[in-house]
Amino acid sequence: MNRELNENELQDLYAWIDKIPLSRPKRHITRDFSDGVMAAEVVKYFFPKFVDLHNYIPANATPQKLSNWSLLNRKVFPRLNFLVPEETVKKIVLNTAGVIEPVLSALREKIERKLEDNTDNIMDVEYYDTKNQEKEFRLKTEAKPFKAKVAGEQINKYENSTGKNSKPQQTVQFVTDIDPTFRQILLEKDQEVMALQETVEILKMKVNRLEHLLHLKDMRIEDLTQHLETYKAKGKPH
Repeated sequence: MNRELNENELQDLYAWIDKIPLSRPKRHITRDFSDGVMAAEVVKYFFPKFVDLHNYIPANATPQKLSNWSLLNRKVFPRLNFLVPEETVKKIVLNTAGVIEPVLSALREKIERKLEDNTDNIMDVEYYDTKNQEKEFRLKTEAKPFKAKVAGEQINKYENSTGKNSKPQQTVQFVTDIDPTFRQILLEKDQEVMALQETVEILKMKVNRLEHLLHLKDMRIEDLTQHLETYKAKGKPH
């Protein structure tokens, strides 16, 4: 975190920051991040549940700046396995040039590592959920052969007792007098359908999350590509 970044690393970091929507215009990075608010916004952009922005007050006074950074160190950064040393915080708050960049670079690495871990966990959970749901459905189906047979007999009985000229009241009478076992099977099937619909909604949310993570990775690839092209351009002999 105390390592000084070279020019290419700085430009790469600035490009990464520029792609994150922040509440204030980015003018001078040393002053912009001195009160900790924009650092909180960076984390919230990637992990919305990690940060409550109303707890971080924009400030010019040193005590409030220190309070914001202290809150980040206590409540937010530990979730990323990250910590800014107290002496470094004091330098950031005092707008010391060249201090915030290594901190943001280290924070970026922790964020990207956490995103990768979350992607792996989501894929594992989806595999586990799918296997469990398949197993539960199979067990429920195999555990009710007798009920399924009764249901089939009930349906056949209904079909044999009705014809093309059947009156509407006959259908109503059938539904009213339906076998309790068959009614229970219908209710259970309705519950299974509802459970599957909920599963579909959960999977949709997970897909949206994965799409967001892929978008972030695309941004990272684009940054690295631009960095490589810049490096190649500088390395060409004139």
